[in-house]
Amino acid sequence: MGKAVRPRPAGDGVHALSEPSASRRAAQAVDALRHGWPLAIAGAPLLQPVETAFGDLSGEAMLISATRAATLKLINQIEAAAPRQPVLMRAAERFDLSAALAVADPALDMAHPMKGPFKALALAWEEQARAALELARLAGVLPAFLVDPQGAGEAVALTATDVAAYADARRLQIASRARLPVSAAEDARIVAFRSPDDTREHVALVIGEQSSDRAPLVRLHSECLTGDILGSLKCDCGPQLDAALHAMAEEADRGGWGVLLYLRQEGRGIGLINKLRAYRLQDQGYDTVDANTRLGLPDEARDFPTAARMLELLGIKAIRLMTNNPAKVSALEAEGVSVAERVPHTLPDNPHNARYLGTKRDRSGHLL
Repeated sequence: MGKAVRPRPAGDGVHALSEPSASRRAAQAVDALRHGWPLAIAGAPLLQPVETAFGDLSGEAMLISATRAATLKLINQIEAAAPRQPVLMRAAERFDLSAALAVADPALDMAHPMKGPFKALALAWEEQARAALELARLAGVLPAFLVDPQGAGEAVALTATDVAAYADARRLQIASRARLPVSAAEDARIVAFRSPDDTREHVALVIGEQSSDRAPLVRLHSECLTGDILGSLKCDCGPQLDAALHAMAEEADRGGWGVLLYLRQEGRGIGLINKLRAYRLQDQGYDTVDANTRLGLPDEARDFPTAARMLELLGIKAIRLMTNNPAKVSALEAEGVSVAERVPHTLPDNPHNARYLGTKRDRSGHLL
């Protein structure tokens, strides 16, 4: 008989050929937050996402955003002007998951009005904390973490600088093209874009014959499930999308052409679940801007570098931009896109979105 072979642990002798890239580590971190797994960001204590966590977890401290901290009376509103500014805090007792979620989610304030007292703590790992809050936004979860919790499971490791690699628009490429007849234009073509690590797939709808001699009529449209698909009256997204496509079809009839960029950034970049939380806060009397900031999220988190990259891949250098928002013009121009003209895109309001449109005008600078 041959020499006995001792059993070996699973995976023994299997070694990775190289370390994961920065973008892959960030992608794994986004996936971890959606699953409720903790993050181990180099230079910071273990961070457990509050919203998606499970099990018997508790911690002495929480990491939240400055705007959420302001609503908890930890800091004043001037200091809380940047929603992604991190704040480390503790309470008189340890946070279990139920108490932590009540702190993290302002939509629960009416049900849990008595919280605190809380104390803000010195934060020696601010870069890592900022990265954690940004990863939470990318994952579409509440920007709140238990710090160094007891009972946490295996963590996903990364560095604070990995987040920028995940969001690098230069990695976006054209994945596929096809003819797509739509009700506004039967000769439309669709182009799909994909990035290696980001699972969101953006598309462009091209209407009319592309020509380098004529700047296309372009509309940037952020995905809105409630408005585009379900016909929500709380916003103007669905009617804007429909009107933009018909305007591009009319442009094509006059010898021009148009491009709709449909960007997978629900809720202006905060995600569907957080958008619905903002709706609950609006029902409690807050406007769109205040609802987002009470959640600890930015009012504007759209990805303009990705839009600019899509135009670059389509070979488009100058555009006529359909928008009521001068800041959108500035954001695209900052990414190297030449905006030859701003084309107004105003539609009538209804009783359900009149305040929403008023907030766009009065607080976000839209020309309505």
